[in-house]
Amino acid sequence: MRPLALLPEICLLVGAVVTLLAGSFLPRERQWVARLITVAALLAAGVSAAVALGGPPRTAMMTTFAVDTGTGILRLVVVAATLLVIGLGVDELAGTKRESETYTLLLLGALGALVMGGTIDLLVLIVGFLLGSIPLYGLIGMVRTPQAAEGVLKTYLLGALFGIVLMLGVTVLYGIGGATAYADLTVGLAGAPAAAVAFGLLGVLAGLLFKAGGVPGHFWVPDATQSAGTTAAAFLTTVPKVGALLAAHRLMTIVPGSVDWPLLVAVLAAVTMTLGNLAAFAQTDVRRLLGWSTVSQVGYLLLPVAVAGGTTAALASLLVYLGGYAVTNLTAFAVVAAVPGRRSVEDYAGLAASSPWLGAALVVSLLSLVGTPPTAVFLGKLSVFTAAWDGGLAWLVVVAAVNTVASLFYYLRWLAPAFRREEPTEPARRPAPYATAAAVLGGIGVLTLGLLVAGIAPMLGTVLVAP
Repeated sequence: MRPLALLPEICLLVGAVVTLLAGSFLPRERQWVARLITVAALLAAGVSAAVALGGPPRTAMMTTFAVDTGTGILRLVVVAATLLVIGLGVDELAGTKRESETYTLLLLGALGALVMGGTIDLLVLIVGFLLGSIPLYGLIGMVRTPQAAEGVLKTYLLGALFGIVLMLGVTVLYGIGGATAYADLTVGLAGAPAAAVAFGLLGVLAGLLFKAGGVPGHFWVPDATQSAGTTAAAFLTTVPKVGALLAAHRLMTIVPGSVDWPLLVAVLAAVTMTLGNLAAFAQTDVRRLLGWSTVSQVGYLLLPVAVAGGTTAALASLLVYLGGYAVTNLTAFAVVAAVPGRRSVEDYAGLAASSPWLGAALVVSLLSLVGTPPTAVFLGKLSVFTAAWDGGLAWLVVVAAVNTVASLFYYLRWLAPAFRREEPTEPARRPAPYATAAAVLGGIGVLTLGLLVAGIAPMLGTVLVAP
């Protein structure tokens, strides 16, 4: 084992422990110290991840964890996303009873996403799944309301069910493949019965789709997003997806050709994006709308997973989309956090006039979620559509394009009231300052990342497929 190869993960783990201990002894008016510890741990993890990104691919933890370009970009995305979550949540969490506990759970949830996305062993994948799931239950129920209790109960029950299904799938793959390491399973599964391989694959994939929020494990996402605090909702709709989808991509590369898994993943992708969009049409609560929106985004993100190993652009396109989606989704949630009193779409009437910066951030984030140039998600969608087309799934690209156009309806339904001039009936409340700053920073990031990725995407693809 090379401990320094896991320095970003170690920083998150140590930061979580120190944050919890500090919060236990600090008075409530000084809980901001716990926030500083959390930010310091994330910055240390980000710096160490950036330094390691230029090194050669290697393994750690007795060859169960891959330290490669995919893991390096995953680390940077997770760290940046968690920092943005903390920034948009300062106004909501500062001085509350559970401030330090929330930061601890955020660090542990981020660590779980890294373990899931970087592992190349089925047993460690189970550990990552559990480490990424258990903090979510605490985060959703932190607000202690009846709605949050319902949301966390649904999430917990589905998490327990899909966790069992995942472990069942791991058991089957281990039994027929004779190993849990991906490198050994590539050989062991080649001569195994196709039906048994398919059964085991379905189990593991179902567990990962629960974490990602895709069909069939998506039921918890809208309820949890609507009932949880804004900080928790922003985190659970972003960070777990990043680790779970990269884990799904790694898994697909070891499945033998005896199982038609590209068709399976393609069908799941089509159903997920279509169901998410259809459900979002009827939503008036902006949090629930974003919950269903994130379900639909998983469908698009599954496109490169469906062609994993079939085209050299699959991994690069997935990572580009994940980075763009993370900053875009969190920018939208930062706007929601900045005006917590506005819960429905109509409540956003006149937002652009009263808060021009928030109005601009909302426009950038929602149009980016659609896939409008030159935003980050536009580059992500363009890259995953190209990868799927090159991988022989032209029909899926057509379905995704139709869904993209359809999604414009409910995003514009949110934007239209924001730019409608309304006569104020009462003095407007000042937007939350930290969340406003996070929204503006995120909006700038969406545009900057879109332009930056346009320049480095070809180079990124070359690096990821290099021997």
